[in-house]
Parts: sequence; C-alpha cells; structure tokens
Amino acid sequence: MSLHGKQIIGLETLSGESDETFFGLDPRTGESLPTAFHEATADEIDLAVTTARNAFDSYRQTTSEQRAVFLETIADGINALGDVLLERASAETGHPLERCAAERSRSVNQARMFAELLREGSWVDARIDLADPGRKPISKPDVRSSLAPIGPVAVFGASNFPIAISVLGADTISALACGCPLVMKGHPAHPGTCEISAGAILRAVEKCGLPSGIFSMVQGRGHEVGIKLVQHPEIAAGAFTGSLAGGRALFDVANSRPSPIPFYAELGSVNPLFVLPGALAERSGRIAEGFVNALTTGVGQFCTNPGLVFGLSSKDWEQFSQTAAGEVSRYTPQTMLHSGIHHAYLSGVESLKTSTDLELVSESRQTPSPKKAEAGCYLFRTNADGLKANPGLYDEIFGPVSTLVECNRPQELEKFAEQLDGSLSASVHGTEKDLQIHRRLITILERKTGRLIFNGYPVGLEVCHAMHHGGPYPASCHSHFTSVGTRCLYRFVRPICYQNWPQSMLPVELQDGNPAGIWRLVDGERTRDK
Repeated sequence: MSLHGKQIIGLETLSGESDETFFGLDPRTGESLPTAFHEATADEIDLAVTTARNAFDSYRQTTSEQRAVFLETIADGINALGDVLLERASAETGHPLERCAAERSRSVNQARMFAELLREGSWVDARIDLADPGRKPISKPDVRSSLAPIGPVAVFGASNFPIAISVLGADTISALACGCPLVMKGHPAHPGTCEISAGAILRAVEKCGLPSGIFSMVQGRGHEVGIKLVQHPEIAAGAFTGSLAGGRALFDVANSRPSPIPFYAELGSVNPLFVLPGALAERSGRIAEGFVNALTTGVGQFCTNPGLVFGLSSKDWEQFSQTAAGEVSRYTPQTMLHSGIHHAYLSGVESLKTSTDLELVSESRQTPSPKKAEAGCYLFRTNADGLKANPGLYDEIFGPVSTLVECNRPQELEKFAEQLDGSLSASVHGTEKDLQIHRRLITILERKTGRLIFNGYPVGLEVCHAMHHGGPYPASCHSHFTSVGTRCLYRFVRPICYQNWPQSMLPVELQDGNPAGIWRLVDGERTRDK
C-alpha cells in the first residue's frame, strides 16, 4: 500500500502546504521508514475542523442503524487491510506481529460491540415525565430528555497501542457511534500506521454514503498541531491517552479557551499491587511469577503497569521477593516504542539507582542494547522509611521497573495507600479473610482507584460494557469517565430536554410509540412499553 504523508480532510487528500516533514522510525534500528509526513499548517487544521462542523448537523441526524452499519463496515475494512497494517505497525513500534494482530482483533471487536450497543438503543438514557394539566396548585408540563452528540471531537492516539488506542481506537469509534464527527491527530511515532488505518474509515464513509467531513486526520511531530486543534472554537471536546505532562498541557489549553471544553485525558498511574498474608502463605511463588509477567508484558509499556508492590514483612514475603527477583533476572531485554520513551525510562531507572534508600535486588542478566532502544527489567526494594525518603516512587516510570515495599504492620499499608495519587487500577492478592482483616485498606483503595482487582493483575483490559478505565487525577482528568468499554461513549454526548414538544418533532427515542423498543424511564419506571 502506497503512503502519501499528507493531511486527510474528509475524503480529500491535501497536497501538503508545509515544507516541514518528518519520518516514521524503526525503533529497533533508528532508521527512517519510507514516506515523509507533512506537518499540518494552521490553515489545514482549520479546514479539517470546519469540514467536521459542516458535517455535524447532517451526521447527528443519522439513525442508530445507519451508524451501526457504518461501524461494522469499518470493522470489515480493518480486516481487509491484511498484513499491510500489521507490518507497518510493527516496523514503527517494535511490537511483534502477533501483538499487532491482537490489537487489530480488539479494534474489530470493539467496533462491532458499539454497533450492537447502537441497535439496542438504551444508551441514550431516554426519560419521559408525562404532563398532568390538572395538577394543583400548578399544572405539570410534559418533559422529556435524552442524550445527543456534542459536536466535532479532537482525538489523540496513544504511542503504545498503534492500532487499538489510536486511529481505530475507542475514542474514534465511540465518537462516531454517538454521531460526532472527529479530527484525528496522528501520532508521530507511528504516522504510517495512522494513515493506513484512516483509509479503512474513509472507505467506510464512502461506502455508507455518509457526510465526508465526519472524519479527518492531521499529522504533526511537535506540540503545535495538537494545541491548535484543541484551541479551535468549533472543537467541542478532546480525548487523549499518553503522558501526564502532555495530557495536562492540552487539558489546560482546553480550559483556558474563551469557551472551555471537556478534555478527557488518560494519564499516568503506578497501579499498586498489595499482597496480603493469607495469599502469600498459599501461593507466593505464583503471585510473584504473575506480577513479573504483568510488569514485563509489552516491555512494560502499559498505562496499567504495576509500579509498586506492598507486603507485610514475613518469611512468605521474603520468598515472594526472591521468586520475583529470579523472574526479573531471566527477562530478555526488548525494544521500546521509540527513543524518547527509552531515554525517559533509562533516566527514571538511573534516578532510582542513585538513592541510598533503595536496593536494586534484580535486573535482566542480558545487557540491553542502546542501539536497539532495548529495556531490561529492574526490581528495587525498600521499606517504609525508604518510601518516605523517596516520594518520587509514587510517580510512574513507563517501562519494566517496579519497587517492592516491605511494611511492618497493617497500618503502614493503609498509610501508604492514603499517600497514593489517583490510579487507574489497584490489585489486591488475598483471601476473603484477608479482605475482612484489611477492610480499612480496601476502603482507602476504593477512593484512590478506578478499577479494583482481586487476585489478578492490571494489564490486559477486558473491553466490555462494565469496564472502567479511568480514575482520580492524575490517572485521568475526569474520574467519572472511561476510555475503554462502551461507557466511553458518554464523554461525547450531553442531555437535551424537550418541554411540551409536538410528537412529530421529538427524537425517535422520546416519541410516545417507542418505535425503537428501547428501555426508557417513564414517570420514574423503567419500561419498553409505548
């Protein structure tokens, strides 16, 4: 498949106004990959957003069935890309082809899941309170409300998932599902993958006869393109997955506009793991093996990577630590996503090595190759005093590194849990008796995290209706919302209320006859009846 490296505005490809270009790089060699990608200009960004705005009114009036067919057509188009998509994604990220294929499956299944959600229809949260003209002392009006799309959305892809959390990710699919056009900011670490992925969406737009402006994509290596996109007055919301610094900067831009907009950023997280005595006594070795597997999956480049592990001092904890150390030493260094992430990872590890309060208990036996941007695995150890002396341990280091924290009494576990920043996840390994004994710890973690895991590990998110992937800041900017699962659609809708409105002009979900047969709240009761 031939790449052009230009901006995509609806179904049009611009020739590239800017002479400033950049290339995708193979992180395993540092070499440039074919095709120069043009930096989007201010005029091109404006045209992309204006095109999206012009398409909004017609797109928001499409039926749920039309959009469901559209999402299924995108899913078919993703599969039709074949190995071209996988090979380019692997070349730009260093991910094995099997990992890229798994991402593709996630994107396909996600699009189909949202199509099913649209057909079921109850996501619109239709509410009807019928009129009562005879009510005293004043009559009651007819009041109805449902959720409606908010307008053009700016979407930023993540570096670590070039397919599943980028152009073909949940941000894109959920925005399109609820009727919002979007302008995609391609990720500079995998621009070719972005362009190939965009092709699947564009062909689906054309095949389904939908307004051409509902999807556009601009490319850019620097921060300026993203800032201009969020600043554009016609953008109604933004979605971002990435670093705390990058997401917070764009969040601040969104809130400093003359008309602020919601900006949903999924940011940093240490994802603590607590190993309680009962679980240690039963299976310390298995827990340690599972922990290191979670730590090193994807070269530790997951936002759910377990960066801190807490346990109470005991022979079982010592055995857990030794087993984990052995697993870490056997980890073969692997190439990271790009040189920037690799450099930040090495800097974070070196900072930990210089602390006199931390002990490096294990690292990969095989020496990583800097030329291949490889990362080895590192495991540190400390106690309560060491954690107190190193508050930086509460900050995420993106990669395969973690610290074991040995505590002397349950109160220390609770104290450190209180000091944790908001986290995407927290994992607790224990027995039911452990949970009862450490009920106070669990209560604290419920306040600190978006997803509480029992006897499991945080990596490997299940894309489903109940999943919540978000958490108190700095895990995300809005802890009420998720970036994974069907609830992520609610970031891009708002309630609209109709009072005393004629039937013929109401949205179909609010009409008396309920032609879609969806669940609705009518006078306070859930029903599918007319």
